Amino acid sequence: MAAPKRRKSAAPPGSDHQNSDSGKLVPAKPAPRRSNRRIHDVEKVTDDGAAMRPTQSDAAQDGPPAKRRQTNRKMAESREGVKRAMRELSEMENRLQNSTRSQRLAIESSMVSGTKKTSMEDRAFRPPINPKVADPEELSRTAEEERSGTPSLDAAPIKGPDGEAAIADIEDDKILEEEALERGAARQPPVNSSYLPLPWKGRLGYACLNTYLRAANPPVFSSRTCRIASIIQHRHPLADPTQAEHATKNRPDETQPPDIERGQRYVQELGLANARDVPKMLRWNDKYGIKFMRLSSEMFPFASHEEYGYRLEPFAADVLAEAGRVAAELGHRLTTHPGQFTQIGSPRKEVITAAIRDLEYHDELLTLLRLPEQQNKDAVMILHMGGTYGDKAATLDRFRTVYATLPPSIKQRLVLENDDVSWSVHDLLPICEELNIPLVLDFHHHNIIFDEKELREGTEDITKVFDRIHATWSRKGIRQKMHYSESCPGAVTPRDRRKHSPRVRTLPPCPPDMDLMIEAKDKEQAVFELMRTFKLPGHELFHDVVPYEREDELRANKNGGQKKKAKKTKKKKSDNDDDDDVEMEEAGPVAAEAKVIAPEEFGMGGPLQRVYWPETKEEFLRPKKREVKRNKTTAVKEEEGS
Repeated sequence: MAAPKRRKSAAPPGSDHQNSDSGKLVPAKPAPRRSNRRIHDVEKVTDDGAAMRPTQSDAAQDGPPAKRRQTNRKMAESREGVKRAMRELSEMENRLQNSTRSQRLAIESSMVSGTKKTSMEDRAFRPPINPKVADPEELSRTAEEERSGTPSLDAAPIKGPDGEAAIADIEDDKILEEEALERGAARQPPVNSSYLPLPWKGRLGYACLNTYLRAANPPVFSSRTCRIASIIQHRHPLADPTQAEHATKNRPDETQPPDIERGQRYVQELGLANARDVPKMLRWNDKYGIKFMRLSSEMFPFASHEEYGYRLEPFAADVLAEAGRVAAELGHRLTTHPGQFTQIGSPRKEVITAAIRDLEYHDELLTLLRLPEQQNKDAVMILHMGGTYGDKAATLDRFRTVYATLPPSIKQRLVLENDDVSWSVHDLLPICEELNIPLVLDFHHHNIIFDEKELREGTEDITKVFDRIHATWSRKGIRQKMHYSESCPGAVTPRDRRKHSPRVRTLPPCPPDMDLMIEAKDKEQAVFELMRTFKLPGHELFHDVVPYEREDELRANKNGGQKKKAKKTKKKKSDNDDDDDVEMEEAGPVAAEAKVIAPEEFGMGGPLQRVYWPETKEEFLRPKKREVKRNKTTAVKEEEGS
């Protein structure tokens, strides 16, 4: 059978083909162009000699001065935008690396705790997993990345990999502690005492921030801060030094030469603004029966930083002395609480050095208040032991060694507090008795971390060591203080139980003359809640706020002054109108005299002392957001358009 003839494939357009007559290759016709425009119709992008002509920026330099200034301004804005973008990218990178490291530690820790017991033969082929191995990429951070303003780095009193090491020590303990199932839902029910310290004769306090004053206009608070990038940026003068700084219209001009002193003045001015608000907060507290407050550690931002730190006395002595004078006049107790990264039991010398700098800063802050003798004694610095570093005994030995080298003024103020990660009351009480250091009992932390061999969870069994704890205070002549807070409702895991609830529902079984710090999210409102619940002294001094209104400050309209009283009339609807009746406003008479608020009455609650806001209703402290109402015709048109 003959094979079928193959059909010759047609040559594709644009390819050469063989002429059937002559057998020669003839080039195919070019494929038609999509456009009838020819190459010679296209204008040249450049012509001869274009490279020798000056560019637009060069030409601007030869132009008039106004043109040159405009060009330079555009170039500076472009450079500033690039720098800002680089800083933001660096911050994102730092946050991503921190998050990745925490996740890696969690995974490795779960692998360690979840491995089954294996035979000796299997162990020989399975190298041990160390969840604390340092990441080489994190250890090679450059100085520019460290200055990016990442909160986790800036919050630590040290910089770079050493700062992250202090963070990692605490995070490691948290991750390992999370694996303890008995601390979760399966733990034994707490055993709480039924004793209430009534009638109450002590002082209730709160930490750092007053929510009512913080929502005032202008706000009153003592924790204004910044990022390191802002300090560096403010080394440059403002674009218009004769005008005040503005977020968009008058920023530092980075084309001008920097001055380190100018950047330091910027951050120091933030600290002075914080310190000037402390007397106002103290007088507010005194008016409503609160005589105990913790000062913010961020009052003077980065004061203990290795590179950007500074001493307080040269510029803040007078302002702090005024705050101390008010505290002495009103009989208030002031304390501080250095952050969790201040660890003098660390095995890293860099962490210890930074921790000592931070303690020196807090000691100088309290000393410059110039308080009377007993109030100065009671102005303590509360410190956590920090990480365990895999060996509590070795950590305590390092703590003893470093503590012996501290200045006497710091030793006099330093007190230890049990934490909610590693160190229980029974871990710290022996070393406090040995080194003559007062111990702060935190009831909330005790319910999460406690020695099960000694007692049960709850407030009942811990009362057995009250006398020993009190003795650590009385030996140094310092008035004892305790901390109380509660977990959020429904919290089960240790991580969730660590979070403080907005307010507390009861009082702990402490002595009735105790200085009790209430650590709750709603700050002074949590103190008010206890006052009302148990009819404590001062419960009659305050009343509920009127939602969205305040009588202790001027809330002017956009045009300034008081709003005009408007008389509302209804416009009659014509037969052709589809809309409802529309309320028209008629301008009324302007108030004869504007309301005047004396400086000492600003933010103080008004004549009826309305400073209490119900739980979850903090929005009542601010003006109500304007609601735009639409008529029916507009709503129908929008629905039809969609």
